Amino acid sequence: MVFWLARPTARSLVWGAIIGIAGLLVRGLAAGFLKKQETLTIAGPYSYTRNPLYLGSAALAAGFTVACHSWYAAAVVAVYFSCFYPTVMRLEERELRAHYGTSFDDYAARVPLFFPRFAPVRFADAKDQAFSWKQYAKNREYQAAAGFILVLGVLYLLMRWRGR
Repeated sequence: MVFWLARPTARSLVWGAIIGIAGLLVRGLAAGFLKKQETLTIAGPYSYTRNPLYLGSAALAAGFTVACHSWYAAAVVAVYFSCFYPTVMRLEERELRAHYGTSFDDYAARVPLFFPRFAPVRFADAKDQAFSWKQYAKNREYQAAAGFILVLGVLYLLMRWRGR
């Protein structure tokens, strides 16, 4: 539906790509720190927001909607994100709280759910956590980049097809 509503232009594709790349960088950095089900990740981007992957996804979605160059498409994406993401974040919080208990409670009390802090929270336990390309690959974050390139390609073809 969003592709049908899209009216991309060369300028919207460039600006959308720039915004989307920022989202990919946030997601990539977060994925390089995240060791799912192994440890509570509290370093790197996780010291600014508890959900840097979702923050990066929101930037990717914003880049996509800018690239679409359509208020209608943007509205559809915004409604989807505002309905889906808060629910998912709360469900994941319950799982993390059940798994990590008071450690998660302390972390959640100091780091915001979604919108990042301007300065990171420093945790003594975080010194052993560092970015790893191996972890980035293990989390298959490259798939987000491939998907975004594919989406931009489809929008480019739509732009050419519609003669913009």
